[in-house]
Amino acid sequence: MSSFLCQTCGAAFDVAPDVLAKYPGWTPRFCRAHAAKKIGAQRKAFVPRAVLEREEKLTLAQVLAKYADGPTSGVFTDGSSVPNPGPGGWGVVWVEAGEIRAARHGTHAKTTNNRMELTALIEAFRLLPDEAEVTVHTDSRLCVDTIEKWAPGWERKGWRKKDGEIKNLALVQELLAQRRAHPRCTLQWIAAHSGQRWNEYADSLATAWMREEL
Repeated sequence: MSSFLCQTCGAAFDVAPDVLAKYPGWTPRFCRAHAAKKIGAQRKAFVPRAVLEREEKLTLAQVLAKYADGPTSGVFTDGSSVPNPGPGGWGVVWVEAGEIRAARHGTHAKTTNNRMELTALIEAFRLLPDEAEVTVHTDSRLCVDTIEKWAPGWERKGWRKKDGEIKNLALVQELLAQRRAHPRCTLQWIAAHSGQRWNEYADSLATAWMREEL
């Protein structure tokens, strides 16, 4: 995920790489909360519809009715906050051959996108037995790179890095421990909001706090 600063509220927000790739040269200027307001008040402020529609607020039943593509087995995770930082949630669903084995979700009154993405992954690994051989999907490239590339090096250096503090250190440490406790699992990036059923389902769980109906 690429991060930007909202020109209205100053909060950091993320935009999926696949969305950015569709609009070369475009620099997002507003978070989700303020993009919709700007579209209504200022049609001159161009924000692609794909960004505005990232959070559809679909119920779980609506997701299942609308989407059918993507992998049919694995653990799918998502997390977000609206605005960022702000209230947020996380979601996890474990499916095998298209059937749900388990699902979890939670919310926090004040958090960030990255904290919720990390929390979702921690909860995903906690859901699995140590001997599980499952692909765990996340739409956060940052989380994948953090655990698969950077965290082991930070650990060897006493949890330090050259360019400043390690953000969300406690969550990173817990996720690394959970990842190591499940050596047969694979941690894999999946494109966000690309119509893949179980990624959309995880997103619906993560945003359940925004709706009256799960």
